[in-house]
Parts: sequence; structure tokens; C-alpha cells
Amino acid sequence: MKQSFFRSFLFAALCAVSVAGHAAKQADSAQQPAAPAVVAQATVNLNSADAETLGRELVGIGPAKARAIVAYRENHGPFQSVDELLEVKGIGAATLEKNRSKLQL
Repeated sequence: MKQSFFRSFLFAALCAVSVAGHAAKQADSAQQPAAPAVVAQATVNLNSADAETLGRELVGIGPAKARAIVAYRENHGPFQSVDELLEVKGIGAATLEKNRSKLQL
């Protein structure tokens, strides 16, 4: 009988610890803020951004390429499409694809 009481007591204690641990996990997850579903991405206007902005916001575009983009725009007028960026010396298809979602006219 002593053994049976001890086993029942031990079982009850283990259940209580398990329930308390589960409740603590639920409380922790309730306190954590939900991650944003969508992260806003800044867009860069090819026809109005200055060289500093182009170099800062675009992947693979340093100061020299940013200046080349602005020079091309000044010499040829506003970009008619994002794909026209390929006409700028030093801008290839890979660089364009890395930045396509950030670009607008």
C-alpha cells in the first residue's frame, strides 16, 4: 500500500510539472509580438533618384555605377522601362534582376 501511495503521489507530481511547463510555454508565446507578414520594400525611381540614393538602395550598384545611371538619364532622357537600365555601361542582367523589384519609373 505504501508503494501504491508513493507511485500515485509521484505520478501526480509529474503531471503537475508537465502542466505547469506547458502553461509557461503558452504564456511566453502569448507575450511575443507576431512577426510582420509583409516587410515593406522601398522603391527607387530611376528617373528621379540621385546617385547617392541609387548607390545606397540598389544591390551591386556602387558610386561609379550610380553616377553612370544618372549620366545616362541626363544624356538620353528619362528611362522608358526598367529594362533600359541594361544600356548603362557596367549594368548586367544579374544586377538588374537583383534590383528589379525595387525599381520603378
